Amino acid sequence: MSGCWKNIVGALLVIVVGSTAAFGEDLTGAGGTAIFPVLQIWAQKYQQKTGNKVNYQAIGSGGGIKQIEAKTIDFGNSDKPLMHDEIAKNGLIQFPQVVISIVPIVNLPGIKAGDLVLDGEVLAKIFLGEVTRWNDPALTKLNPRIKLPDLAILTVHRSDGSGTTFNFSNYLGKISPEWQSKIGADTAVEWPSGIGGKGNAGVAASVQQSTGAIGYVEYAYAKQSKLAWTDMINSAGQRVKPTMESFQAAAGNADFSKAQDFYLILTNQPGAKSWPITAATYMLLRADYDPAKNKAILKFLDYALHDGAADATSLDYVPFPVTVVEQIEASWAHTLKVTP
Repeated sequence: MSGCWKNIVGALLVIVVGSTAAFGEDLTGAGGTAIFPVLQIWAQKYQQKTGNKVNYQAIGSGGGIKQIEAKTIDFGNSDKPLMHDEIAKNGLIQFPQVVISIVPIVNLPGIKAGDLVLDGEVLAKIFLGEVTRWNDPALTKLNPRIKLPDLAILTVHRSDGSGTTFNFSNYLGKISPEWQSKIGADTAVEWPSGIGGKGNAGVAASVQQSTGAIGYVEYAYAKQSKLAWTDMINSAGQRVKPTMESFQAAAGNADFSKAQDFYLILTNQPGAKSWPITAATYMLLRADYDPAKNKAILKFLDYALHDGAADATSLDYVPFPVTVVEQIEASWAHTLKVTP
């Protein structure tokens, strides 16, 4: 295990087991791994400021949804927004916390971050098992200046229920009718081939350890572990790199003002500078929970929206502008009858 992943796992243990007793305003949450790199920083700084611990288990969006529906945690997190029927059925409240960005990562001899470029069509064919070698004509056409090796492609996907998988597969379905008809989009799909890794960290580690591998992770994981990400061709036909500028360009299309339960999918957004695989990551709270407990949860999440914005930016997450934050805060008073 690399030093980077030791640090991440160590931080997870600090957050999860730092306090198991439910006293004061200590909180328990679970869900997506994409938000974890910044959530651990929010939790550490919030504890320093208030003395209150946030115990978060990064188990995947599917696990977070199941646990909040089972009422075993204070709040859940999911990179897949829930439809209104599921929210109403389970008495939940949903709102976005920050924008995440998903990038393909590869392990190829001599290939550095940003050397390769992919488009959605070829990416879909790779994960469908139709493009199986790195010197396939579809790849050499996109990368004419790079000598790609005659090496088998190993696809790495999530083995757990994952909002990262939902948004990645949603994007591929928008580009490839074949993907949409055969695979579709969900937190877990029937992968035609490849191996699975648990969490963003598991996918990153599997790619890191396997020559010829390709996977997909939230950008913070690629950045922290110095993995070789690829550029992408976006919906405008432009080659873009995964940068704060391209993430912000995509996120700038997010208009939550008329979205019921803040439900928006942000993949394949228009714009010459837009990164094609972005998503809002959502917090899930219980409408029937003790108002005092919900108030404590909202204090933490409001801290993250405001004071935590700089930490999010430093890890290349996109914080929401003031107008969206105000919409989120107004929704709390309406749906939960409490404000932080």
